[in-house]
Amino acid sequence: MNSELLLALDLLEKERNIKKEVMCQALEAAVATAYKKHLGQAADCVAELDRKTGDIKVYCRKTVVEEVLDDALEISLDDARAVSPAYQVGDVVEFYADPAKFGRIAAITAKQMVVQKIREAERGSMYEEYNDKKNDIMTGKVEKVDRRGVLVDLGTAESVLMPGEQIPGEEYYPGKKIKVFVFEVSKSNRSISLMISRTHPNLVRKLFELEVPEIADGTVIVKNVTREPGSRSKISVYAEDKNVDAVGSCVGPKGARVGAVVDELCGEKIDIVQYSDNPAEYISAALSPAQAISVTVDESSKSALVTVPADQLSLAIGKEGQNARLAARLTGWKIDIKCDGEPSEQTEKEN
Repeated sequence: MNSELLLALDLLEKERNIKKEVMCQALEAAVATAYKKHLGQAADCVAELDRKTGDIKVYCRKTVVEEVLDDALEISLDDARAVSPAYQVGDVVEFYADPAKFGRIAAITAKQMVVQKIREAERGSMYEEYNDKKNDIMTGKVEKVDRRGVLVDLGTAESVLMPGEQIPGEEYYPGKKIKVFVFEVSKSNRSISLMISRTHPNLVRKLFELEVPEIADGTVIVKNVTREPGSRSKISVYAEDKNVDAVGSCVGPKGARVGAVVDELCGEKIDIVQYSDNPAEYISAALSPAQAISVTVDESSKSALVTVPADQLSLAIGKEGQNARLAARLTGWKIDIKCDGEPSEQTEKEN
């Protein structure tokens, strides 16, 4: 039986990722509590589980007295001297209690405590596992779809992709595999809660890390990402090594790398921009695909006036101002756009 107990603990450690020592300590605490239930809550006792044999022993301590007033804490001088003639009043007697003689209620108490401790340990283990995934992406499978959200199976945990975190227009159905960004992990008394998103800008950042080895190893650095989910994203990149083409690395051979990210985001357009410490160069690049004729910057107000060819004004501004708006967010600058030869301006402020 004792060997079976150790085998069961080994299996729990493998299947539920709970450390064996944690379960041993939980078992010891449960047995000690069970004995107190059997003898009295005031009893002074401790349980020990032999990690090699699986034997469980309960050691109790009682004070030698002339007249016993509390059986849980005291032992008479006569009973103490039956153990050893050397005992005197005031001595502490330590003796072994047989767990097999515990009552039914005590045994049930022990079982309930062990189950509770294992569940707590399991939640703790899951929290550590998923907390490592915070600010990272995970691949999940859609389990259920309703108006309240999309239930996503993430392996040993489930999470709900709330309507506000879903890509507008994306179709979700049971069995579909999706990548999500984990932006919050919390633990309650009963469960582990993961907050996931398909709209977070860092989902784009992490997808590029997966697809572009140069980003993963730090050769190419992502400076910033801004996004209007389901429509368009802009990502700025640079490399310390001037011999490395940061934008080209992200685009990949025949556009394969950026194409993989676009496919994961349901066709969302992605502009990859070369970051520059020169504000004029950075702003000009951020307005891609439009080509700027000139960029005049005002450092004091952190604003810029961009002049573009007349036939590219609408391209620079974008549909409903989207291109200019994303460029302003990406660079952190207020951007005014006008066409060559015209005094009128179209303005987009940083959000």
